[in-house]
Amino acid sequence: MKKYILAVVSISVAAIAYANTVTDSSALVNQQCKISAEAVSTLKGLRYGNTSIRKDVASLINHHLKTQENRDLAQKTLNLMVDDKTTDVAALENKYCS
Repeated sequence: MKKYILAVVSISVAAIAYANTVTDSSALVNQQCKISAEAVSTLKGLRYGNTSIRKDVASLINHHLKTQENRDLAQKTLNLMVDDKTTDVAALENKYCS
């Protein structure tokens, strides 16, 4: 449980640092993708269920991305990451965030 709380706090702090803009920049969208990959990897490592992972990471996406188009794209990417058997952060980032 401590690892989960630490992961969520770390991810949230990083996301907040990039979320202080009026619109979503490409850098923000890319950073959100990397944060999502980190969160998915961490939660998979903690053996969370796919539904829980989707719910927790989706709340980060919805909180930090402002435009609906970017939220939708991030949600689709999140679903692909969760369904992927890979748990390595770098592999998820290379596959979905490039």
